[in-house]
Amino acid sequence: MKLAPNGLARAAVRFKPASFAGTFVALLMSALIVSACGILLETGLRASVPAERYAKAPVVAAADQYERLVTGSGEDRTEEATPLPDTARVDAGLAAKAAQAPGAKSAVPDFTFPVRAGDGALTAHGWGSHAFTGTALTSGSAPRTGEVVLDAAAARTAKAGVGDTVALNTAAGQRDFRVAGVAKVGPGDTARSAGPTAWFADAQAPTLAGHPGKADAIAVLAKDGTKADTLADGVEKALSGSGAKVHTGTDRGAVEDPGLGYAKEMLAGIGGSFGGIATMVAVFTAAGTVALSVSQRAREYALLRAIGATPRQIRRAVASEALLVAPLAGILGTLPGIGLAHWWFGQLQDRGAIPEAVQVHVSWIPLLVAVGAGLLTALGAGWMAGRRPAKIKPGQALTEASVERLRPGIIRTTLGIGALVGGGFFTSVAAGEAGEDAANAALGVVMCFMFAVALLGPLVARLCAGLFGLPLRGAGAAASLAAANSRSNSRRLASAITPIVLAMAFASTLVFMHTSESHVADKQLRAGITADHVVTDPAGLPVDTAERAARAPGVDAAVGVLNTQVLVPVGSGGGRWLQGSAAQGVTGSGAELAKVQDLDVTEGSLDRLGKGRIAIDKTLATSAKVEVGDRMPLYLPDGTKESPEVVAVYGRGLGIATVTMDRASLAGHVTSGFDSTLLVRGGDAASLKDLGEVTDASGYATEQSLDAKTNAWANYTMAGVLGGFAAIAAVNTLVMTVLDRRRELGTLRLVGTTRRQVMQMLRWEGLLVSTVGIVLGSAIAAATLIPMMRGLTGEGPYVPPLIYGSFVAAAGGLALLAVTLPAREALRRWS
Repeated sequence: MKLAPNGLARAAVRFKPASFAGTFVALLMSALIVSACGILLETGLRASVPAERYAKAPVVAAADQYERLVTGSGEDRTEEATPLPDTARVDAGLAAKAAQAPGAKSAVPDFTFPVRAGDGALTAHGWGSHAFTGTALTSGSAPRTGEVVLDAAAARTAKAGVGDTVALNTAAGQRDFRVAGVAKVGPGDTARSAGPTAWFADAQAPTLAGHPGKADAIAVLAKDGTKADTLADGVEKALSGSGAKVHTGTDRGAVEDPGLGYAKEMLAGIGGSFGGIATMVAVFTAAGTVALSVSQRAREYALLRAIGATPRQIRRAVASEALLVAPLAGILGTLPGIGLAHWWFGQLQDRGAIPEAVQVHVSWIPLLVAVGAGLLTALGAGWMAGRRPAKIKPGQALTEASVERLRPGIIRTTLGIGALVGGGFFTSVAAGEAGEDAANAALGVVMCFMFAVALLGPLVARLCAGLFGLPLRGAGAAASLAAANSRSNSRRLASAITPIVLAMAFASTLVFMHTSESHVADKQLRAGITADHVVTDPAGLPVDTAERAARAPGVDAAVGVLNTQVLVPVGSGGGRWLQGSAAQGVTGSGAELAKVQDLDVTEGSLDRLGKGRIAIDKTLATSAKVEVGDRMPLYLPDGTKESPEVVAVYGRGLGIATVTMDRASLAGHVTSGFDSTLLVRGGDAASLKDLGEVTDASGYATEQSLDAKTNAWANYTMAGVLGGFAAIAAVNTLVMTVLDRRRELGTLRLVGTTRRQVMQMLRWEGLLVSTVGIVLGSAIAAATLIPMMRGLTGEGPYVPPLIYGSFVAAAGGLALLAVTLPAREALRRWS
């Protein structure tokens, strides 16, 4: 009877369901992780927020909120756009030019900044914004210089009405303002800011915000009948050469919500960078499972060849099997993939990393890619695995189906040795670098060594089985039989080891990278804060807080600290990029700073710290390739470029701040001009309690550590996703191998081996597999983490014993469970 290839495939699926079930699970999991990462990537690329504050302003002009670093020239020219840490502002005088554009009714400079009223915080704007936000007076009049309009909530809090005087703390200091009116807040002013609101005269607002002459944006209102695109063209011409960008439609939402840029970058990083690694792991693991499934049916293919099946028919049968299993597995896998993407996105949104207005974007593109990747993986892996049984002679096929071929393929071995050499090269490069260069080189280590383990799997498995099997030979008959089985079936052993190595290597790298950084940062912070008292306030500390603290009895030094971030060009040649670096702006002199902070200065001195002169951490100095006396280019939070002189290099930047500069150099370039922290040497805590929440250095360090643990969530999630996938793949592979050995297990029972001995043998095999996987995975993680952490922190990796122990227990427990349960089922008929 002549069987069509698809008939062979259907028969194989019908009569060999265990093998195909394992393939189905692997392809389903692959589609799950590929679709989830693809959805996050597409969401990051398409992310936008609707205009709310500027909903009634059809055109908005604002500064570019990205700093663009150009490297190379000609065809090699590249441009990298990095979101600015804070809002870049435009000249408020541009409003007059924009108002002259054809079709423009008016143009209003917009300001948003925090102010303090007693212990409470207010969101402040320029009064001119009422023209597009819908805010309207309920009593009184518009504010003039020295006056303020409050909303009802702010008026109640201040217990003030029209004509009364209120004291407000601004970036320009504390001042008294006459309440000119009370207003009802419009939808534009409540769009993305909750709580009490205040409005000042447009002429005074930029000074109170700490940015004289600057506006957050220019809102342009249109005359009746003027289309937004026509008005935008006119405004663009009117503002030509000013550096301002013109926005319409949903682009206006990005202007009023600067967090969108970071959200897009984060989603692109998770979906692109992590997604690329996760996709490779998923596809590679699925390919291994498909290849295992095909190799398990080598005897069937040999028999088909013996009864006259042609090589072409064998190859078509393998391809038909893939077409039967892969599309369905892929389609079903995308459903939980969509759920995983929504959960992941929601968790990021709950933690404030993504604006509430951004929505998950699910289209057919990532789903099709996930299904297509699974299908191509199944076809490619099946073709590779079935190539040899399809082309060799029938008699030779039967021989190879009976005894495992020990000699690996030349191509596979060559590629594996190449990956091994590449891993060693990246390890040596990472060990000789520092800072981000070491981290980037170390990332190549884990990928190369993982490919080496996967490609050289049978050789590695045979070597490890011989090495780790030595102790088993003296542990009884079952253990000795397990060692012999492992040596003689190295390909089967390699299929089970590889996913465990993946899980251990990636999970350990991601988790212990964070624990290492957090451990060093906490240690540096505790050693670096030498102040007796630390004063903080969630709303920020007024600018005169340090002066008030210095007047308290017994205070020897009081230093205000404004925390933010700057961008520093690092790398060299075409490999330069902008690195976000934590910065602190401090009040007072370097000598006063030394009384409340011990930065562990290794070169230079803090005495010269001041305008145009900064101190930096040694890792940043290495990455930026600067020394004491050099000028280091950097971009302040709003994108202003500076080249201050480096006067000191210190060693505790990871725990405190990578860049230290005088506060005045930062104050005009951040949205909030209030200090983040006040460090006080001497005095009594009771005399400082009116300034804010007072704690000691230890208590402050503990609070910062808790914040760092919150930020670790992303790393742990990625480790959980990738490690969980690899763990499921390992269990799936072990189950497939045990179920495929039912004939072997039955033979052992027939020759007199007891059920208990068979189960003991399998447990020893599972223990051997998990031990080899754990050792290799840990070795790869160590080869990655040691040079990475040496470059980033100057110390070796910190591995919490309980976390590592849980990884080991999970790997060992899953391996034992995966061999025990199917083995019991397989042995039932022999009981």
